[in-house]
Amino acid sequence: MMESPDLLLKKVQGCLYGGAIGDAMGAPAEWRSPAEIRARYGYITDLVEAWDAENTRGRGHGRYTDDTHMAQLLCECYREHGDHLDAHEFLRRIVPKMALEERWIPERERHMPLVERLFYPEKWLYIRWLGNADPRNAGVGNMVNCGAAMYAAPVGIINACDPQRAYVEAIDIFSAHQHSYGLEAAGVMAAAVAAAFAPDATVGSVIDAALAVAKDGTRACIEALVECAADFSDWREAIAPLREVMRRYDGSADDAKAQRGNGRNDWTASREHSIEEAPIALAFLVVTGGDFEGTVFGGTNYGRDNDSIAGMGGAIAGAMQGIDALRDDWLRMINSANAIDLMPLAQDMAALTRKLQAGQFAAAQERQTAFAALSG
Repeated sequence: MMESPDLLLKKVQGCLYGGAIGDAMGAPAEWRSPAEIRARYGYITDLVEAWDAENTRGRGHGRYTDDTHMAQLLCECYREHGDHLDAHEFLRRIVPKMALEERWIPERERHMPLVERLFYPEKWLYIRWLGNADPRNAGVGNMVNCGAAMYAAPVGIINACDPQRAYVEAIDIFSAHQHSYGLEAAGVMAAAVAAAFAPDATVGSVIDAALAVAKDGTRACIEALVECAADFSDWREAIAPLREVMRRYDGSADDAKAQRGNGRNDWTASREHSIEEAPIALAFLVVTGGDFEGTVFGGTNYGRDNDSIAGMGGAIAGAMQGIDALRDDWLRMINSANAIDLMPLAQDMAALTRKLQAGQFAAAQERQTAFAALSG
């Protein structure tokens, strides 16, 4: 793999590939229970084959899902715009990429528009774009889920070491996609990634950054999960207790397929609920002390929406530790299984992040000069 003394680049590479590895590792067992996963695989600690061992197509064998595809699209939007994004620029750029550009979708083994692969809450972007909705509130009315948080890591990359700004930018951007606690989770995820880019980042500093911006049920959920996670150092032992804590805040039913018509406040706006994926990813970061592999294994074997949990945990831990913490054979398998090379995209994101930071520093110096004059 690519050798570089550039710590920023290594962290960007670790973030993008870490997210992809977690996504691909969890994908074959998505929405399965921990008991079902153990019966089929034991514990998943590698990029395994499909759930149906005879199936060489679809999920498994290192193929990632829409989480990673959407993260790549967002990186491309940043690269082409060459600046920070807002809701208007985001919606204007990302929807044509989703709907009009064909790309290789490994699960389907063909080139196709990504919108055909996306879940309903992600198709919402396309629907609202067609309806000429105001991007700043286009997300209102969508099913509240992790659909924005699952690809928020690039916002953290662009705002490396500045979790407050990452949160604000993510809330702005993803207001075109999500609302309520789904939008909040995207902001928290971006902030956690940005905090992970600090050269001296620790699990504690990442959690502190997440809690500094989190609101309402999302904040309460993270606090409760972190408190629970602190009692464990083995991700296997932490799975059941973390899920028990999560039940207090999770707006979706245990049976994710029985969400409609059950009288619950599932996937609708709430100030008390939290999505499951981002807080659980942070909890496994605490359990494992920030270890990349342990964080991804915990998210994968947790079950439920495990590809998103493991993908978010992998992106944060990958940003903390950099590309050198990731197994070479996993990197090669991600590239091969998905016909992709994320290294050029990582280089472009690192270069843009560096450019934007230089611009912010120059603007801050000008502002300081102006304030000095105002203060006499």
